[in-house]
Amino acid sequence: MAPRSLKDSNALSGQIRWLILARAVFAIVLIFSTLFFANNETGSSLSQPFLSLYKMAAVVLLMSLVYIFWLNRKTHLVLLAYVQTAADTVLVTVIIFVTGGFESIFTFLYLLVIIYTAMLLLQQGSFVAATLSSIQYGLLIEFQYFNIIEPFAQGTPLSLGVDEAQIVYRIVITIAACFAVAALSGILSFQLKTARQELKITQEHLKRVEKMAAVDEIISGIAHEIKNPLASLSGSIQMLRDDRDGAHQEKLMQIILRETDRLKQIVNDIRLISRPRKTNAKRLNMAAAIDDVVTLFLNTPEWKSRIELSTRIEKELSVIMDPVHMQQVLWNLVKNAAEAIEGTGKIIITLDAPRNKRVYLTIRDTGQGIPSEKASHIFDPFFTTKPEGTGLGLPIIHRIIDTYDGMIDFESVPGKGTLFTLIFNNPYSRALPE
Repeated sequence: MAPRSLKDSNALSGQIRWLILARAVFAIVLIFSTLFFANNETGSSLSQPFLSLYKMAAVVLLMSLVYIFWLNRKTHLVLLAYVQTAADTVLVTVIIFVTGGFESIFTFLYLLVIIYTAMLLLQQGSFVAATLSSIQYGLLIEFQYFNIIEPFAQGTPLSLGVDEAQIVYRIVITIAACFAVAALSGILSFQLKTARQELKITQEHLKRVEKMAAVDEIISGIAHEIKNPLASLSGSIQMLRDDRDGAHQEKLMQIILRETDRLKQIVNDIRLISRPRKTNAKRLNMAAAIDDVVTLFLNTPEWKSRIELSTRIEKELSVIMDPVHMQQVLWNLVKNAAEAIEGTGKIIITLDAPRNKRVYLTIRDTGQGIPSEKASHIFDPFFTTKPEGTGLGLPIIHRIIDTYDGMIDFESVPGKGTLFTLIFNNPYSRALPE
């Protein structure tokens, strides 16, 4: 999706925590396995190669403590992930150096670093890890070949025992493997992340659909019972107003008519929740629909002076939908975002179609957010936190989107803001030539 999820940092924090734990376990296993093999093979656990492994394990444990301290501060988590990636590539290079350099069997550890980096940072991170691994391995082998360094397990100098062509071949193969794994793991990690997000959205959407289906018949009956008396009431009041004989009577009639219109609107909203109609659906240019709502927002004095509204819109995207329904959805979401902001703030609207046949529309605000105890009820009919609200705005939006085979999801962090995501599953996601 276009914007970064509000909960991405929480997910990244959890992944980093598990990685730190796994690294600490690795260091402990390294210490005990080194002790075991040292006593079995050489009778001494204090020879230079094994001492190097002990020191390396100690460094890993120390770095794990540093990572935990950084993680608990909950700042610059992406940078923390990159720092760990870089440090781990160095750690792997040291392991390879200690265990024989060119002859070491531990070059596959580079691939593990690349794979877990892809899980943390997707394809960009995996290519950074592949680049660091390739540079370090190439330099290590070159330094060994020219006798600049000598691994502990090295016997005959590498330049005498191995042909130069084999050196180049090994380096090229290792680099190719690193970048191939980076490309594949990056793609798979992105697909896995997207699939998890869409599965979560689908599950939440289906739960809300089931909950709302239970009240469909009741709402339809209520709307039918209320609308007929309202028609009679409105006609009678109109006649009474035409026969008025005093100023107070006129004022009372205006109040009655205003409240009657309000009741009619409530009834229409209830009927819209019950059964929206698609009779006026047509191919609708999303960019134009968003521009209309943005123009309306910017001409609202209450908000334009204190709220910055920006858009990142991919042009030429369209969906099949009633334009009135689309405007109602967009305006309600933008209005809710504006009302959630106290003082100054920002609203960001993005539109894209990363999978070509799905259009993603997101509306993010920097408002107060939704408390966790209320978040599960915001799509319930008649649930509202506003003194004058009817609790029908978001249920109507949910119903409209569901009518057009779309889905809606939201993420909210109290004190930081809310992100609504609309997904339109629609074969005409890109506008066709007229």
